[in-house]
Amino acid sequence: MELLDSNAIQMELKYCERCGALWLRLIGSELVFCPPCSIILAGLARDPRFLQHHNAASPAPDYELKINGTFWGEGGNA
Repeated sequence: MELLDSNAIQMELKYCERCGALWLRLIGSELVFCPPCSIILAGLARDPRFLQHHNAASPAPDYELKINGTFWGEGGNA
């Protein structure tokens, strides 16, 4: 089987081992997390699943959401 274009970038479909999202990575790459999860795991962004959203129309609740980091482990839903 011959290559159609030797200058083409070859990609493969991969699922993220943290969130289960489908994304493209270079063939032969050993990356296992999608770019958004990589940024979160590197500590450069907060996980949006645990952010509290307050808008001006609804008052903020009196309680504070306590997240115990040891309760949730790494993993996805794939």
